[in-house]
Amino acid sequence: MPNFRFMHANFADPKLSKHEITLRLSGHRRKLLAAKMGFKLPHQDDGKVEDGLDGRQGREPDRVVMLDRADKAKIERRAALINKRHLSTSGLTHLKTEDVNKLERVRDGVRLARLASEHQADELAASLHAEFPWMGLATEALWHALRQSVRTGDVGLRVPPMLLDGPPGIGKSAWARAVGKLIHVPSVVYEATTENASFGLTGSQRGWGNATPGRLITTILSHQVGNPVVVVDEVEKSGHVGSTKGQAFSLTDALLPLLEPLSASGWSCPYFEVKFDMSYVIWVLTSNDHRRLPQPLLSRCPPIRLRELSTSELATFARREGQRNGLDEISIEAVVEAIERWDQPSLMSLRTVGRMVNRAVQLQAIGFRLN
Repeated sequence: MPNFRFMHANFADPKLSKHEITLRLSGHRRKLLAAKMGFKLPHQDDGKVEDGLDGRQGREPDRVVMLDRADKAKIERRAALINKRHLSTSGLTHLKTEDVNKLERVRDGVRLARLASEHQADELAASLHAEFPWMGLATEALWHALRQSVRTGDVGLRVPPMLLDGPPGIGKSAWARAVGKLIHVPSVVYEATTENASFGLTGSQRGWGNATPGRLITTILSHQVGNPVVVVDEVEKSGHVGSTKGQAFSLTDALLPLLEPLSASGWSCPYFEVKFDMSYVIWVLTSNDHRRLPQPLLSRCPPIRLRELSTSELATFARREGQRNGLDEISIEAVVEAIERWDQPSLMSLRTVGRMVNRAVQLQAIGFRLN
């Protein structure tokens, strides 16, 4: 993964701290005074005067060339002014030390996952399709995006935002997490039904008593990867959130600048009040009914319509999950038979099958066999 400049701000140069500047100015002043006295002080390459003998009568320069109170006060003022001007160019002076320390993790940039070739994109898509064959339309859209990113020579893997629209329980979020594993980037799932405001994802504004950075920026800071997979689950259920002063904090509104590459490249974090390049974040939004979503969001990520799973696909999933969990063949076939005999196929989902497999595993652990 190549390093990528993620933060639009600069950290202060340690060599331009107030203490370092004071030492340099003091050394320069002492050197000038020594020259007037007819001798030369030894000095280092960085300009600081070294303590030691000056070669005249064995006297120590730091005792001979002393700065008076006026010189010291003037140097202190000058050092403070230079340091202040330097810090003002960093864009971080408004932050507390603890917040600056959090951003230190990305001082040298972040890593970006990328694919080496279109062939690797083909292999990744094939692996994804083998695990989620019913998600073919989503996998195909991702496959084309991966190949396009390789062809254009992006510094990192770039995937347009995706909106997976379909019945609940068909594995939309699981598919997105599988994408993260295949390209070796972190994944974060944001549940819009339980966190329907934007604070949890994008962060809250500084100055609020409970202000915190959002899960988006904390994920990137923690892993130092600039293109994580961010899943916003059931985004159409986020609703509208407002304050008593009439301010709106809708999740869908907060997503709009993040889903547009140009605005995402200079996204301003509400908490840190610093701009970050979020244009490589891989967004996967899921919904059960895209018609409830605002048009501006739909224009940024047109919905990919997904279907329900067939009984045979659910049975295949049950066999695979059973084998993964060490379930014996008799118990696996018993679960499959229960799926095939289910009298309401439309209510059967991956969640239901997953619970059935987990129950079978529990029963097997206590010595009970399904038949």
